[in-house]
Amino acid sequence: MALLSMLVVGLLSMVASVQSSDPLEKYTISAPGINATFIPYGARLTNLYVNDKEGNPQDVVLGFDDPADYVRNDQTVHTYFGPIVGRYANRIKNGTFTVQGVTSHIPQNENMGRDTLHGGKIGYDQRNWTVVSANSTSLTFSLLDLGFEGFPGNVITYATYTVSSGPRWTSRLVSLALDEPTPIMLANHVYWNLGAFTDTTGSTVLNNTLHMPYAARYIEIDNIEVPTGAIGTVKGNFLDFTSPKQIGRDIESAINNCGYNCTGYDNAFILDRPRCSTPESTDLSMLTLSSNSTGIQMDIYTNQQSLQIYTCDNTNGTIPVKKSQQHNNGTTYVEKYGCIVIETQQWIDGVNHPEWGQDQYQIYTVDSEPAVVFAQYDFSIIGEG
Repeated sequence: MALLSMLVVGLLSMVASVQSSDPLEKYTISAPGINATFIPYGARLTNLYVNDKEGNPQDVVLGFDDPADYVRNDQTVHTYFGPIVGRYANRIKNGTFTVQGVTSHIPQNENMGRDTLHGGKIGYDQRNWTVVSANSTSLTFSLLDLGFEGFPGNVITYATYTVSSGPRWTSRLVSLALDEPTPIMLANHVYWNLGAFTDTTGSTVLNNTLHMPYAARYIEIDNIEVPTGAIGTVKGNFLDFTSPKQIGRDIESAINNCGYNCTGYDNAFILDRPRCSTPESTDLSMLTLSSNSTGIQMDIYTNQQSLQIYTCDNTNGTIPVKKSQQHNNGTTYVEKYGCIVIETQQWIDGVNHPEWGQDQYQIYTVDSEPAVVFAQYDFSIIGEG
């Protein structure tokens, strides 16, 4: 406890000693075969370049060329391109939860006030994070959450992004509850397209191959995508990616799977690691995604116990892709199924389902371990390595 207090004091001192940066200033880090750019607004990933099968660098994440467009987007359609979402990622039923006898009410910003999404009306994605450390390969942001959006207590979070040869991008999110017991569940909300819009096939993710070998179960949801409390199994249905499968193979069967009158994937898959591993081990790839258009493959290693998969079921061709992704004559726009979001996180709305036994991974106090979200993204070329 004394060590933790000293750590908190040290971290707060470091934050106080650094001037807040321009929230829209770009910071680029690079290593052999990888180049990534971030802005403090939302501690947000705006560009990530890795080489394709021809050796050409491709930008494989969605976003905007002008950083100010992230602010404009958040004030209108609010797409959540590339930020950290929190204090509690994903959905909270009725915007309400009770921790140690204290009930909190968080602004309900989705489905006409029936649930809270990604931390409320102004979540971590719309906060101006502070740059506390930066060098050529690593960048650290901090955010002091003073009870934002009605969450109990104060929380300080450090987000460290690192690139290294491999090529590899590593994200480490570390949060400390400073006074009151509180739920904490952060996630990176990156929109991926490994085809990088290089051709017609690469304009959607339907031909991408997805493999989640340890995702044999999923959290069942209602028609506004709030968990019902039931746990389902994927065997034999359209949600089964335990063997490699193209995303588009069964997607037309996913009717009302991503909410009422929505066809596609927007599901929390539970990660059941094998007995040779442990519940929070990072020794095994939890997800492999690849695109034949570019030959780029991505493997994700994480300490989290769930993956939220969203196949951009609601994008409608109104948002243009970045200049780095305009490969064809005319302007390319983000179509339906034009991307995939992969959120490494704990079980969604677990704060309202004590029967799941998730409290130790979602409720934090001044004398508990920090909340740590580790995610490692390894890139390669299909068939190599």
